[in-house]
Formats: sequence, structure tokens, C-alpha cells
Amino acid sequence: MDMIIDFPGGARVDAHFGPFTVPTDQPSYGRMPDAPTPFATFLASIGTCAGIYVLGFCQQRGISTEGVRLVQSLEVNRMTGLISKVKLDIQLPPTFPEKYKQAVIRSADQCAVKKHFEHPPQFEIATSTVTIPIVA
Repeated sequence: MDMIIDFPGGARVDAHFGPFTVPTDQPSYGRMPDAPTPFATFLASIGTCAGIYVLGFCQQRGISTEGVRLVQSLEVNRMTGLISKVKLDIQLPPTFPEKYKQAVIRSADQCAVKKHFEHPPQFEIATSTVTIPIVA
């Protein structure tokens, strides 16, 4: 799937794919952003991906998701400023069936975003020239 990344103004950088647009923004010169930063969007993809698997697990078994939520927290390496650990706490209500607690952890562990962390892709970055036709 190709994504088109464009620059709608200010510090905004948006990604377009299919019928969707993911807006991002950067705080600049004391201005609050109008959308999450690209990095915050990236981090949100981890928890929401795991959440999709938890949701599917519950739906397949007819388990209510009321009171279920994931809390994501990070450990950061102080020397590099890079994330050293991502923690996901699947918070379950007291009514959640005990027999499924380990299985719901295994379901969240299937997250495709997490798997890409474990086996990162190679990056290839290039430039190309695009001519824009002049409309009279």
C-alpha cells in the first residue's frame, strides 16, 4: 500500500492512504500542535494494534469489553533517549473469566506492529523528480 505524504501548511505533515488521512503536527515556537506528532502516532499504533487483538479475542468468545483497557507505558534509555522497553498492561474487570487471562496476553502478543519491532524492515530512501502539469 502506497501512502502519499504531503505538507498542508505550518508544521503539518499528513499521510494519505486509501480513503484515510492521518494528520500529524509538531509543536513549534510555543504553538501547540493541531494533531499528534508523528512519533506519538507511531507509539499509538503499538497499543491500538494490541488492542485490536484483545478486542477480537473477546468478541470471538462473547466476552464483554466493558471495563477492559490497555495502558501503554515506556522505559527510555537516558543515554540515547531511545525507547528501551514498551509495557502493555491489559486491565481487566473483576468479571473477566480467569481461564482466559493468559490467553488474552497471548492474543495481544500477536500484534503486527510488535512483530515489526522484533524483525524490523530495511529502509530505502531516494528522491525523484515529478513534473506537475500546468493547467491553463
